[in-house]
Amino acid sequence: MGRVEGKIALVTGAGSGLGRATSILLAKEGAKVVATDINLQSAEETAAMIGDNAIALQQDVTDENRWKEVLAAAKDKFGGLNILVNNAGIGAGSDVESTDLDTWKLVHSVDLDSVFLGCKYAIKYIEETDGLGSIVNLSSIAGIIAGHNMAAYNSAKAGVRHLSKSVALHCARKKNGIRCNSVHPTFVKTPILDAMFEVSGKEKGEAKLAKQIPVGHLGEPDDIAYGILYLASDESRFMTGAELVLDGGISAM
Repeated sequence: MGRVEGKIALVTGAGSGLGRATSILLAKEGAKVVATDINLQSAEETAAMIGDNAIALQQDVTDENRWKEVLAAAKDKFGGLNILVNNAGIGAGSDVESTDLDTWKLVHSVDLDSVFLGCKYAIKYIEETDGLGSIVNLSSIAGIIAGHNMAAYNSAKAGVRHLSKSVALHCARKKNGIRCNSVHPTFVKTPILDAMFEVSGKEKGEAKLAKQIPVGHLGEPDDIAYGILYLASDESRFMTGAELVLDGGISAM
């Protein structure tokens, strides 16, 4: 207990899946949490699960002005920011010829541009807050290993991986005490997979995906949340510009 005691964390996409699990775990380990989501009701449900040490805010992570407002609100409520978890994202699967430009732009806007905006505007808030700071960007194993039918998603998540390295080096050069790392999960039991199961059904769909993972099963949200907790905590103070791969062994094949 207390691995992030006294720290203030902002988690995007906190209304479900990895964002909710991460918000709850960070709070359990002592952090105050600003839980944001494009769906305010879901963010409020997450905050209610935590209690007094959390607030919920509506946030479209592609909106530059909203980023400024949310970060200012976090400072007003809790006094600053130590941890940013850029978790919000969408999935879209099609090959390069089948992907229309609007879908390409949407996936990059939500999955990559939002991470840029979060890093760009959060750094000064973290610099102003006492102690070490951490930015954790959710990428994907798809940002390392490509798929024939994931052109936009592969591109955006690979972008998150390299952007994280650039941010890490920028902060190291400034000597501002902020680290930046990316997390690369494989298939995890979250709502983002639901669209994949519309034809086969959830049980058959999960079983099919599990066959692709050497350990033989899908990840649970907490499997990823504990990795994020490590990166958010001072335990990982010597780790920056790195990837934390949580893929059940896929990348080892």
